[in-house]
This record gives sequence, structure tokens and C-alpha cells, in this order.
Amino acid sequence: MNIVVVGCGKIGSTIVSSLVEEGHSVVAVDNNSAVLESITNIYDVMTVCGSGTDCEILEEAGVSEAQLVVAVTASDEFNMLCCYLAKSMGADHTIARIRNPEYSLNSLAFIKSQLGLSLIINPEMLTAREIHNIIKVPSALKIESFSGRKFDIIELMINEGSPLHNIRLMDIRGKFKAKFLVTVVQRENRVYIPDGNFVLQQGDKIGLTGESKEILKLMRALGVESKQARNVMILGGSKTAYYLSRLLLDTGHRVKIMERVEKRCDELSDLLPKAVIINGDGAQQEVLEEEGLSSTDAFVSLTGMDEENILISIFAYSKNVPKVISKVNRPELAEMAKNLGLDTVISAKKIVADILVQYARALENSLGSNIETLYKIMDEQAEVLEFNVRADFKPVNIPLKELKLKDNILLGGIIRNRKSILPTGDDVIMTGDRVIVITADRRLNDLSDILL
Repeated sequence: MNIVVVGCGKIGSTIVSSLVEEGHSVVAVDNNSAVLESITNIYDVMTVCGSGTDCEILEEAGVSEAQLVVAVTASDEFNMLCCYLAKSMGADHTIARIRNPEYSLNSLAFIKSQLGLSLIINPEMLTAREIHNIIKVPSALKIESFSGRKFDIIELMINEGSPLHNIRLMDIRGKFKAKFLVTVVQRENRVYIPDGNFVLQQGDKIGLTGESKEILKLMRALGVESKQARNVMILGGSKTAYYLSRLLLDTGHRVKIMERVEKRCDELSDLLPKAVIINGDGAQQEVLEEEGLSSTDAFVSLTGMDEENILISIFAYSKNVPKVISKVNRPELAEMAKNLGLDTVISAKKIVADILVQYARALENSLGSNIETLYKIMDEQAEVLEFNVRADFKPVNIPLKELKLKDNILLGGIIRNRKSILPTGDDVIMTGDRVIVITADRRLNDLSDILL
């Protein structure tokens, strides 16, 4: 598929990387020739140096023949204008990065309609939502939701002394009353889609699917359910911090934000009157301790520097803060952070790239893909996809045990008429269902791709 990406900063370059890995033909547009040179040194893409609002530059980039144009520069207005021009010149679909908190939902809906945008992405809001989900279940390393939050997949570490150590998956449902499935396991650097004979071990990172209430029930049975994180300290007053604070305050949390720039503190005080805003340097350990770091339930480091986020998070971890979350964008530093003991690391770049990959796959299928949601889990080594079962899916009403599935594929859940089903061999797929599929080492565009 022909895709044009305008703006090759941190987000844009990650999008380019993910789309190239998916096999798309990508043209990168940026007005910084050095940035484009670094991209061509790594990826097999065409580049055009110039402004994404210059019709001649867009024509040179081939937007008139592009199935998708993505504008992710630092300017919301620039992105909107770029997408409007690209659409006018013949691009099939356009996606704009719009992240200004001043735009209300109604304003965004109007903008999307008037400009013919296919999708609006807000990396800061998406990152805030993911962090908010994790804070709600502090024992989880990662939580993703499907079908309006009716069904979850969470990542959980099997620590020393866990009741899950040395237990076969076929025996697990009889030991715990909660309704859930272990759908994927990461052991060291290898990912498994397990069968019933798979034996879990201490140190495994597992993916569980089920309804939220059932997963919480399992957490209680495992003895790993942490107390609700009511007091949250956020380091850095970024847009992500604003969106996260708003979500937390709406769900009854107490929020304290520490920001070193006084002007930004004043802005946050006006925007978030219920939050406590501290003008201070969070890199100074004594300042953090004076503001109650040791008594907080969750600490979230959201400064603009990956290294600072890692180091301060390690300090918070040393103070026995129950949940520590770090925003780290650079992959090599994210891996280092995990090796240093920071198990919950968030990357806005990865979140946005996953959404773009999902959308691009949805466009690829000539019949209209039925991919509704896509998440990459287990350090990007596995995917979880939500498919909407349409009339063109033939093997409906056939027991799952009679379907011949490809290797490294597991059906993790079925949502039917707002009811969640953990599938067994006797269950069937019906038209109108939403089906959750977990896969490793495979690329799925359509639900039919799971079959031999």
C-alpha cells in the first residue's frame, strides 16, 4: 500500500519504521534534510524534502496515488492543512495528529467532518489512557481493552512464590474460580502461544484474557492485588500529565504534579483546580521526599528526557512506591530500564505506531478488513487483534475444535451481544461476533487468515 508520512520527528520516524516492517511502500516528507538522510540510512523508503503544505511537494511525494497520508508534525494546524490538501489532491484516507487540549470533542468531530479526516490521533491522550488503565490495576504490567472495555488482556509477571509457578495450564482453571485464559507466555526472550500442557515457571511474563471483574478476582486469589492507587504523584507538567490528571481526578484519585517551570505550573493550576501543583525540580531527591514520595501509591515520570525518567523512577522504586511508571521513548533505553527493574515502561511512539499499523491493515483487505483493534504485547513479539465477524467469514457455527488453525494462533475470547465468552472447543463463531485472536510470528489482516 502507498503511504505518505509527513513529519519525521520521534513519532513520525517510529511510524515509518512500523509501516516499512509491515511491507508498505512509504514516502517520508520533512523539511529537515538531515532527518530524512538518517531515515534513508536505516529504512528502504523514498523521501521528499520540503513543506507538507506545499502542493508541489505533496505531488512529488505522490499523495494523489496514496491510499493513506499521515501528518504528524509538531503543529496541529499544519497537520490539518496538510491532510486537507492531500485529500483534495486525491489521497484516499488521511490521518492527522491533533493534540491541543483546547479542542473539545465536539470541535474535533467538526474538524474531522469538515476536513474529511479518516482519523485523529492524540499521542498524549492515548498515552494517558494507557497509564490510567495500569494505575487502576497496579499489579499489571500492561492492560489493553476490547469492545468498550468489556474484555481485557493484561500482562502479569510470575514472581517468586506465586501460586502459578510450576502449574500446567490445563489444571489452572480448576485451581482458581475466576474465568480467564492464559493466552501467551514470554520466557526470557522467547514468546509462546501455549497449549494445555504448558507449565508456567517463576519469571515468566504471561498474558491473561477475561472480563475485568474476573481478572480482579484472579488477582485476589493470587495474592498479588495491590491496594487501589489513590494518591498519584506525576513528575513533569506535559500534555500527557494534564490528560492523565484529568482522567485520574474524574475517577476519584488524588493527584500531585511536580513541574520545574513556574509558568506551566500556573497554567496547570488553572486547568486542574482539584490537583496539587508543585513548582519544583523532581530531579532533586530531597524535593521528592519532602513532597511525600514515600507515601504515594503510584509515581509516574513524564519529563521530556528518557534518562531522567529512568533515574528518578529507580529512586522512587527504591523508596518502595507500590507502582512506578516511566515514559521512555527510545527502545534501547526502554530495554535498559526493564533490566534495571522498572517493569512498567510506556512509549507514546509505540502506542501511535500500533494504531497506524492497525489502520493500514484494515485498509489493505479489498473486501474491507474486519480488524477492529490491534495491540502489540510481550515487548512487541506478539499481537492481539479484535476482529468483527462479517458475513463473508465462512466457517461460522462450526465447533472450534473442528477448525484447523495455523500454528502460533489462539482464540482468546468471543464477545457476543455484549456477553464475553472464554472459548472452549465446543464454542462456535457466529456472524456479528467480535473475536479476540492472539498470535506470535504471524501477520493477520483478516479473521480468515487464522485458518490453514
